[in-house]
Amino acid sequence: MTPMQWFYSFLRQYKWKMFWGLVLVTILAVASLVNPVISGMIVDDVINDGQTGMLPYLIALLLGTIIIKGLCRFFSQVLFEKSSQGVLYSMRDKVYRKLLQEDFAFYNKNRTGDLMSRQTGDMDAIRHFVAYVIYIVYENILYFVFALLMIFMTDWKLAVCMLPVLPLTALTTWSQSKNVHPAFGKCRQAFSSLNTYVQENISGNRVVKAFAKEDYEMEKFAVENDGYREAELGAARIWRRYVPLFELLSNLLTIILMLMGGWMVIKGEITMGNFVTINGYLWMLMQPLRMAGWWINDVQRFTTSVEKIYTTYIAEPDVKRPVHPAKHKKLEGRVEFKDVSYRADDEDILQDISFQVEKGQTVGIIGTTGAGKSTVINLLCRFFDATDGEVLVDGINVKNYDMYELRDNIGIAMQDVFLFSDTIEGNIAYGQPDCSFERVKEVAKMADANLFIKELPDGYDTIVGERGVGLSGGQKQRISLARALLKDPAILVLDDTTSAVDMETESYIQKQLDNINHSCTTFIIAYRISSIRNADKILVLDNGRIIEQGTHDELLARDGYYATVYHHQYPEMAG
Repeated sequence: MTPMQWFYSFLRQYKWKMFWGLVLVTILAVASLVNPVISGMIVDDVINDGQTGMLPYLIALLLGTIIIKGLCRFFSQVLFEKSSQGVLYSMRDKVYRKLLQEDFAFYNKNRTGDLMSRQTGDMDAIRHFVAYVIYIVYENILYFVFALLMIFMTDWKLAVCMLPVLPLTALTTWSQSKNVHPAFGKCRQAFSSLNTYVQENISGNRVVKAFAKEDYEMEKFAVENDGYREAELGAARIWRRYVPLFELLSNLLTIILMLMGGWMVIKGEITMGNFVTINGYLWMLMQPLRMAGWWINDVQRFTTSVEKIYTTYIAEPDVKRPVHPAKHKKLEGRVEFKDVSYRADDEDILQDISFQVEKGQTVGIIGTTGAGKSTVINLLCRFFDATDGEVLVDGINVKNYDMYELRDNIGIAMQDVFLFSDTIEGNIAYGQPDCSFERVKEVAKMADANLFIKELPDGYDTIVGERGVGLSGGQKQRISLARALLKDPAILVLDDTTSAVDMETESYIQKQLDNINHSCTTFIIAYRISSIRNADKILVLDNGRIIEQGTHDELLARDGYYATVYHHQYPEMAG
């Protein structure tokens, strides 16, 4: 499917609205032919021949034509505007749903600002095309054709004199269309880059202020802003070469009419009324020629936007849903990694990872930064697919599960805590929006969040800022933990969840987690041994491999990497 075919699949839903809109535009264009004829009759029959009895009827006809044109204009624009909003709604919904289906790799490759510009600026270019460009181009083509026919019918000699302008106009139109398309592609790219930069810096404004880098960021913004301006001016330089040509060609028609038409009136070859009639049709010829350059710009912006949106839409995720997924509404939580390896961008992230976890067990994962700890969890949740080996949950490869059912059974408190601009209650209940307030409060207590939430001005109804702005790191971590616990998952994943809380709070949370460990399998990724020392199994990762595994006491007895970390964190125990 081509980008244009994809666009027409949305437009097709509103074909009847578009059809009747074009019918009204056709009536409007036909009605526009009446006024010049009446003007010519007034000059020849009323003024020159003195047939004043015709005047009231001609004026009534003029008024009737004006009313018809007004009604056709109003209702046609209503139909086109409704169609444009419908197309925009359906397309934006379709694209957004596809974005939600994309995997982590897609978002690693595409910048947020680029994706935002697809949903805003590019979508608006499509709306403008459907709401305005389609009918205005169609209307002016009708004007041009009808006016040319009427001029031929009025006086074919004068019409022949005007014909040489048409091929020159067509050649100019083709040349502009050919040159302006790549220029608008650069404009859209520059706009996306500028949008990305602004989005990132507004989100990261606290970092900018913390490092006093406002001037540095303003200089970088100026570079992006200049790039966008130059792209737009580059496109403007192209069409400004052509717009004067269109103006010249359209005004040539007036010159031809004044010279040839005036000479023919003097010679008596045409009447003054015919001259006035042809002059009335002249604007219907000149308007399409004068505006052709602008409409080509609109069409090129539209095609460029459709291509960019479609390119984003057709991107297929690496992680695909199985054709016939295994159906398990509630999982038990048994996990096994069989010789699992993961490779990305020609780099080995995990190599030959193997371990088993029984239902209700707690697994601690520890290791250096970049050792692959979070990747283990990403493969378990199927955010990525293993390059080699198998990741099994309840004895079934995660690739064979329905992804939504699999993830619905996993509660995860991520390392990078993300809170929505919503109430605290809404953030905690995100996984189960219809749960009771008592349940929200219960898990908040388990995460040791209830006390600080009650001290906030509006308690659980407090609106947190974007990404949780206004809360401390420890507070955000505890809300994230409560959100994961509320799902009552078969598998609970805590990715460095207690790193920003004090030891007393961590101890309290650990006791609460011990109470639920009998019902769910828990994975704890941590740097502090205090977070995982009571785990049933501890995995030590280094450079993508498991170098040690066992219980806390077993690993200490081996006197390896784990024991070294333990003695560094608890030097008083070294003796």
